[in-house]
Amino acid sequence: MTSYTIPGMHVREHSVEVPLNWWDDSDPRRITVFARELVDPMRQHEELPCLLFLQGGPGGKSPRPLDPSGWIGQALKSYRVVLLDQRGTGRSTPVTGRRMESFASAEEAADYLACFRADSIVADAEHLRSTVFGGAKWSTLGQSYGGFITLAYLSRAPEALTACYVTGGLPSVTPNAAEVYRRTYPRVEAKNREFYARYPHNVERVAAIADRLAAGDVRLPDGDLLTVRRLQSLGIDFGMKPGYERIHWLIDEAFAGDELSDTFLSQVMALSSYADGPLFAALQEACYGSGPGATGWAAERERAAHPQFAESARPLLFTGEMIYPWMFEEIRVLRPFRAGAELLAARTEWSELYDLHRLAANDVPVVAAVYFDDMYVDSGLQLDTAGRVGNVRPWVTNEFEHDGLRLSDRVFAHLTDMVRSVGGGV
Repeated sequence: MTSYTIPGMHVREHSVEVPLNWWDDSDPRRITVFARELVDPMRQHEELPCLLFLQGGPGGKSPRPLDPSGWIGQALKSYRVVLLDQRGTGRSTPVTGRRMESFASAEEAADYLACFRADSIVADAEHLRSTVFGGAKWSTLGQSYGGFITLAYLSRAPEALTACYVTGGLPSVTPNAAEVYRRTYPRVEAKNREFYARYPHNVERVAAIADRLAAGDVRLPDGDLLTVRRLQSLGIDFGMKPGYERIHWLIDEAFAGDELSDTFLSQVMALSSYADGPLFAALQEACYGSGPGATGWAAERERAAHPQFAESARPLLFTGEMIYPWMFEEIRVLRPFRAGAELLAARTEWSELYDLHRLAANDVPVVAAVYFDDMYVDSGLQLDTAGRVGNVRPWVTNEFEHDGLRLSDRVFAHLTDMVRSVGGGV
């Protein structure tokens, strides 16, 4: 075990070995799961309760904090904070392109990817809690996809939890990828309207970029062909507070004379390559697979019903948190995942993620920030879930975007006050 101190935080690192497949005792394969434990240096010898942070994703590694600011600083006043690198990410045996290319068949690749969903992450967390943290109950803070994991946790091991905080991530407890994207496209279109209303001159600039890409043979620094639809995928950032500004400044330096600039191309590559998180693309729709029924590239199918998102449409509309099958052909980092992702999209039987009866009877305090204008997780579905799960108190607000927890100290502070008001938490 490694330990050290960075400004304002004492850190201990933990690595545990776990089964790749928690549900098949005959599978001997093992992987490593890694977590960092943070504590106020002045309190490192005290017996403090733990707060497990469940990062967004799917395929999200934990934050790498530089100082005890934001929600982490607030949490350290009462907790030891456990930052889990979800299986397949960060220092938890990563799922890489090289690993995906090693499988003898697409079936083996798909079966491997299916071991990295929320139910397996919960099993990892329970193993970590029992082996490293002495089996004591802990609280959880789930951001975005971390909220999906939270409800999977409440479905499987509620006895391990003292309280659950969720920010922008109450999932539908009857997940349906097609319904998710039926609701998503109109929200993304509204974000596009806001972007162009704020920066109307970008209508012409974006059209000029798209026209140049449509003419062909624009290469990114890694050799990938930059297409109009890959350009559109940058709209995934529109759901974050500074997303409009980041895309605006990207467009501002798009051209050097008549050609697209090296600055623009290098930034587009970094924003759309998935080099830092290929599992996000591979598992984006699979995180809605539960019980019978295929996800079937739901985002791609629903796009056909929205011609305003066509590559030839003007103004050109950016897409959002959608993963399309063409990405596994056009994006270098994702190509090794293509065969497995195709089979996951066609898979018709999935493990059940949520136990509806257990959730309805839940007595663990759950408080959830529901961002009313959230581009990624539909607020209507979140509120429907809040009505189906016992002991959930939603806080509906349009003051923040999806990154409210990271950008504002007030989000976590308000949620902890909500838990304390009902006698929960610490």
